[in-house]
Amino acid sequence: MTGITILVVTLVVATIVGLVLRSRSGTVRVTDSEGSAGRRTLLLDAGAVPGTSTVLHFSAEWCGPCAAVRRVVGQVIDGSTDGATAQNGPQELEVDIDAHPVLAKEMGVLSLPTTFVLDADLVERARISGVPKADALRSALENL
Repeated sequence: MTGITILVVTLVVATIVGLVLRSRSGTVRVTDSEGSAGRRTLLLDAGAVPGTSTVLHFSAEWCGPCAAVRRVVGQVIDGSTDGATAQNGPQELEVDIDAHPVLAKEMGVLSLPTTFVLDADLVERARISGVPKADALRSALENL
């Protein structure tokens, strides 16, 4: 009887933890983090361009949900320029976690996909774990 009770409690706890983690997936968490002194250098090495807001998303060849992130980010970036040149709108930067593990560690990436919104000074302003919701990503970019 004790074994069954332990099993039921374990299943209930695992279910609650799973539901909490699932509810946070794709939602924007507002941040304001410049990170360490080396973060800017790592971002520049990965291809970030200062002077424009950036949607940075970490991915990998083996990451299935990363394809959905590409679609959402592309949709938001293309729709956010409203006829302006791409140079004036936010830039997209996809970084392979296997090619840039030091940057991923510096930014605290624990799972894929993970997306960041960076301001023109390459300061982290928002973080999204999982596949971002297009409306939430648009609103994070509007606040810059």
